[in-house]
Amino acid sequence: MLSNRDAPAFQDTALQDTALHDTVADTGSVSSSASAIYGEALDVLRELVGHPGADFHDGQFEAIEALVGDGRRALVVQRTGWGKSAVYFVASLLLRRRGAGPTLIVSPLLALMRDQVAAAARAGVRAVAINSANQLEWDTVREQLAADEVDVLLVSPERLTNPSFRENQLPELIRRTGLLVIDEAHCISDWGHDFRPDYRRIADLITELPSTVPVLATTATANSRVVHDIEEQLGTDVLTIRGALGRESLRLGVLNLRDSRDRLGWLLTHLSDLPGSGIIYTLTVSAAEDTARLLAEAGHKVLAYSGRTDPADRERAEQQLKDNQVKALVATSALGMGFDKPDLGFVVHLGAPSSPVAYYQQVGRAGRGAANADVLLLPGSEDRDIWQYFATASMPSEEKAAAVLTALADAGAAVSTVALEARVDLRRTPLELLLKVLAVDGAVERVGGGWRATGLPWVYDSERYSRIAEARVDEQDSMVIYQDTAGCRMEYITSVLDDATARACGRCDNCAGRWFPTDINASATEAAGATLSRAGLALEPRLQWPTGMDRLGVPVKGKIKADENVAEGRVLARLTDLGWGGSLREIFASGAPDREIDPAMLQACVQVLREWGTGSERVPGWSGAGRPAGIVSIPSRSKPALVESLAEGISGIGRIPYLGQLQLEHGGPTGGRGGNSAYRLAGVWDRLVVGPDLAAALEPLSGQSIMLVDDLTDSRWTVTVAARALRRAGAGAVLPLVLAQAG
Repeated sequence: MLSNRDAPAFQDTALQDTALHDTVADTGSVSSSASAIYGEALDVLRELVGHPGADFHDGQFEAIEALVGDGRRALVVQRTGWGKSAVYFVASLLLRRRGAGPTLIVSPLLALMRDQVAAAARAGVRAVAINSANQLEWDTVREQLAADEVDVLLVSPERLTNPSFRENQLPELIRRTGLLVIDEAHCISDWGHDFRPDYRRIADLITELPSTVPVLATTATANSRVVHDIEEQLGTDVLTIRGALGRESLRLGVLNLRDSRDRLGWLLTHLSDLPGSGIIYTLTVSAAEDTARLLAEAGHKVLAYSGRTDPADRERAEQQLKDNQVKALVATSALGMGFDKPDLGFVVHLGAPSSPVAYYQQVGRAGRGAANADVLLLPGSEDRDIWQYFATASMPSEEKAAAVLTALADAGAAVSTVALEARVDLRRTPLELLLKVLAVDGAVERVGGGWRATGLPWVYDSERYSRIAEARVDEQDSMVIYQDTAGCRMEYITSVLDDATARACGRCDNCAGRWFPTDINASATEAAGATLSRAGLALEPRLQWPTGMDRLGVPVKGKIKADENVAEGRVLARLTDLGWGGSLREIFASGAPDREIDPAMLQACVQVLREWGTGSERVPGWSGAGRPAGIVSIPSRSKPALVESLAEGISGIGRIPYLGQLQLEHGGPTGGRGGNSAYRLAGVWDRLVVGPDLAAALEPLSGQSIMLVDDLTDSRWTVTVAARALRRAGAGAVLPLVLAQAG
């Protein structure tokens, strides 16, 4: 076998495990009518791979023959590393030889496109992409398409909804397309773990294609319900090829440890022992960043990778992992579909994904072109809370959908997403997701200048969304069962994906005994504990009022005046942090009782103040603001004892007078977490004021700094409005200290 470095990305999938997989030729499944195509297809495969002994896996040629010989629609559900790309590359070249136009591949991620284009180039397939990252190349791509110099064109599903692309390029592409490929097709189903509304547009695209154009959908992560959903959208007479999903190269295991300190301590102790280089998955961005920092400080070569990572830095990090320049990427689910490193040696999870399907997809990054890879799950007690947050955030709301449709109908013309955000109480990301869902249902459409209502009737399918929500809970329960099962872990996870061939692997910790060490060095635990106890994050001030505030009756716009704004503040920790985040989640959990601040947490806040006041490399000091002359708290209706005890505790330890609370007006702040910036500001505007007693206490301190204490911040508008009230009452710099930051 040639090395991975010298071969296309799909080479190993065509050559590996030949003793374990019957080839099409061996099984005799090639009919006489297909024999000519088989010989030609095999020649193409061997030419692409550059190996005269390459042969098809069971099912690969059946898919190619269905596309090339019969012009059918096919769905291929096969394990990661099986060779789905070999199917569409070989089929593309065979169709091109028969005079067909270029293959159009709908691919969900830029990283996946980069790998596919690179693999095609190494194999002699002329592939190009049109996406948001290569706009300067679009004219060249169009010229190549016009000159018939392209075998494969890759586009994102979002590109199919772009008005300019849909009007100017798509009609010609549809006319010329020789094969349509839908990669990672589970994204087309809202029953899937990674549903993307723009994928639903592909069903419209399929109906516009001539009936003679074959269509191929591929995925490695689809249970029977998702498969049926995809089949419905592909149309009639769909050939579905499902193979065994068991991964014989993977050695699975689960290690239950007491808390985050022990989980990080285990990583510090044993990361160097894990084979090769790999991925450490976390459930949140903050966990990825904190873990990467801890491991790097201990001398491990690791990088953080998340949706917050700059795209150019992401690409560099991926390449460094591929080149084994780092031991691991500490990543969120942002590193998933499309990342291809055949010799990835391990995948470790700090916290469990919310479903076995998502877990299978992520661990599938490992062992694709190697005989062995280690997969270990370190579940956390906070996992269910995080699952619930993301599940709730992704579900469309009937109330929000109605508000969007009403706003668009009232506008009477196209409205940009920015302008629409000021008219409905939704943040940008969930608003864009909801618009896409409504567009798929035909209630709105994206046009030049933004979005507009189509006027078509739309009904919220509460029954469907309720069933999806129930399915999500079932998936979460299945993930817990996976952790607790005494049976084979690979058998369980593939059976959840409805693999009829699921069987015991003989390699996991339940089949063959615990293969991973459980000891943790005391020094590693101490280092992890020190990292987790580290407190204090910058709380950046708002600099600009949201647009469209006049619509909500708030008379502000543009920049916030310097003499009315809040200074940079500090927050003890984010709710999602591995350290203090756990204690804070307990305090702010639904139904948790109000209580005075824990002494250890108070001391952590005091330490934050010490560092903040004196300054350090990690957190700058108060600069010209000076030591606070007094403390003011923001009244809390849910945690009054917590806020009062925090303010009074700091006052006593720091010997800074506690001046009292701001006063609530008009019933106090309205709204809740999750709304957009404009509505969050409107909900607190003029509802926090300086009462007579506080004004009297502030009078002798005119122009001096004031510390502002609060329990929980999300949008930062509460501290902004509170600081404005204090500044207008004569305070100098207002320095906010907040226990927790949401999000």
